[in-house]
Amino acid sequence: MINTLYLSSTSGCFEFQNDLPFYNDKEYNIILNGKTVKSGCKENVFSLFDLTPNSEYELKVSTCDEVVTFKTSPESCCIDVRDFGAKGDGHTDDTVAIRTAISCLPALGRLYFPKGVYLTAPLFLKSHITLEFAEGAVLLGSTDKAVYPVIPGVCRDNVKDCDIPFGTFEGEERSKYQSLITGEYATDINIIGRGTIDGNAQNSKWWIDYKEDPIARPRLVFLNRCSDVTLHGLIVQNSPSWQLHPYFSENVNFYDLSINAPKDSPNTDACDPEACNRVNIIGCRFSVGDDCIAIKSGKIDVGRKYKTPADHHTIRNCLMQFGHGAITLGSEMGGGVTNLTVNRCIFNSTDRGLRIKTRRGRGKDAVIDGVLFENIKMNNVLTPIVMNMWYNCCDPDRFTEYVWSRDHLPVDDRTPYLGKFTFRNMTCENCHVCACYCDGLPEMPIEEITVENISFTYSPDAKPGKPAMRNYAEEFLRGGMYFDNVKKLNISDVSVTGSDTEGLITKNVGSVQSRNLVCTK
Repeated sequence: MINTLYLSSTSGCFEFQNDLPFYNDKEYNIILNGKTVKSGCKENVFSLFDLTPNSEYELKVSTCDEVVTFKTSPESCCIDVRDFGAKGDGHTDDTVAIRTAISCLPALGRLYFPKGVYLTAPLFLKSHITLEFAEGAVLLGSTDKAVYPVIPGVCRDNVKDCDIPFGTFEGEERSKYQSLITGEYATDINIIGRGTIDGNAQNSKWWIDYKEDPIARPRLVFLNRCSDVTLHGLIVQNSPSWQLHPYFSENVNFYDLSINAPKDSPNTDACDPEACNRVNIIGCRFSVGDDCIAIKSGKIDVGRKYKTPADHHTIRNCLMQFGHGAITLGSEMGGGVTNLTVNRCIFNSTDRGLRIKTRRGRGKDAVIDGVLFENIKMNNVLTPIVMNMWYNCCDPDRFTEYVWSRDHLPVDDRTPYLGKFTFRNMTCENCHVCACYCDGLPEMPIEEITVENISFTYSPDAKPGKPAMRNYAEEFLRGGMYFDNVKKLNISDVSVTGSDTEGLITKNVGSVQSRNLVCTK
C-alpha cells in the first residue's frame, strides 16, 4: 500500500506502508499517468516534482497493482525570481531581488528559482507562499557577517507590558544573528524542490572562534511560532549552526530531505524541533557534525515560563549517518518531550542511536514520557541506547557537585523526570562501547524501560569509549546492557553476543522482568 504524505501545487511525496527500515525489499519503477518517470528506486519514501497545479494524476509503481489517484493543490500564480532582477550567477548579490519578490508575492503564490546560484543575505518568509528551487538551483548564504542582522531574544510590548519572543539559542531566549531563511509568526508556507539551500559556512568564519561572539550564530532555517510549514525534497547543508530549527511551532513537516555538513563542523545539528507540536520527519537522510535530530523544549527558565513540551513528533523511514546521536532528546528539555514515535529507520556510524540528555537543574516540567522506537537497524553505532540524567555540557554549573553527586538528593523544582520508554524489533550490529547505557538519578529513577526483540553484536575492531557525557564517566569496551536507577525493567527476546562484560548489568533497579535473554561472550 502507498500512502500520500504531502501534496503541493507542483510536487508530491509518497510512502510505502511496510515494516522495512528506509529501503524497500525490491527495486521499483514509478509510473505517472501511464508513463515511467523514475526507474530503479529503492527507498520507502519517494517524491515527484514538476507537476501541474490543480491537476489530477494516477500513480503506480511496478511492484504492485495499486493505483493511487491524487490532485495537486491550486495556486494563485507562479513568478520567476529573475523577473525581479535576480541573476543567479553566484557572484551578484541577489538579496534585494529575492526580498522584493517575496514581499510582492500574493497569497497562494509560488516564487520559482530556476537553475543557478543565488547569493543572498538573510531572508524573511511571509504567510501563504511557496518557494520552489528547481534542480540545480542553489540559495547560497553570504559569507559577510555584517549582512546578518541581530534579532533580539525578546522585546517588550509597550502596551501590554509583556515579552514578545523572537530569538533563541541552546534553550534560552537570547539574541541571535538572523538565519538565512527566517519565519516569525507566519503560517501556510511551503519550501520545495530538488534544489539546495546552502549556508556556505564552510567558506565563512562561522565555524571559527564562534564561542567568542556573545550573539548566537544563525541557523539555516529558523521558524518561530509558525504553523503549517513544509520543507520537501531539498538538499539542506552547511549551516553556521543548527540546520533546521522550528521553535514553538506546530504542524511542521520535513519530507524527503538530504541534510549535510562535514563531520567536524561544530553544532551543525540537522533538525532540532524545539517546544513544537506535531512535527513529522519522514524519508530524510542525515550526515552532519553533531546530532542528526535533537528534540528540545528549552532550559529551565523557558520550560517554567511557557510550559510547552515537544509533543507528538513522528520520525519514520530516515537514514542517519555519522553525527553524535541519531536521535537525541535534550539536553534542553525544560518543557518536556512527550509522545515520540520513531519507526523504520537506519542508523549508520553515529556515536549513539537514541541519546537522552538531561540533568539536575532542567526542572520539574522537564518530563520525557511516551517514547517508542521500533523497526530500527543500527550498524557501527558506538552505543545504540543511551539515557543519561547526568549530562555535563552547555551550562556554567556543569562541573559542580550538584550535577555529579551520586547521593540521593532532595526532589525539588529542579528535578527532571524520565517516564516510559519502549524499544522493540531492532538489530544493532558492530557496537563498540555498550549495547545500552541507562543511568537515572537516585532521587528520580527512570520509570520504566521495555527492551523487546533486539539483538546486539559487537565490532571485531571495537574501540573503548565513554557511553555518556557525564562527570567521572568510566570507559567501556563491548559492554553489555547497563541499567542504574531504574524503577522497572522489562526484557524479552533479547540477545547480546560477544560482550566483554556481563550481558546484563543492573544496579538500583526496582523490578526486573526477563524472558528469553541470551547473553554469550
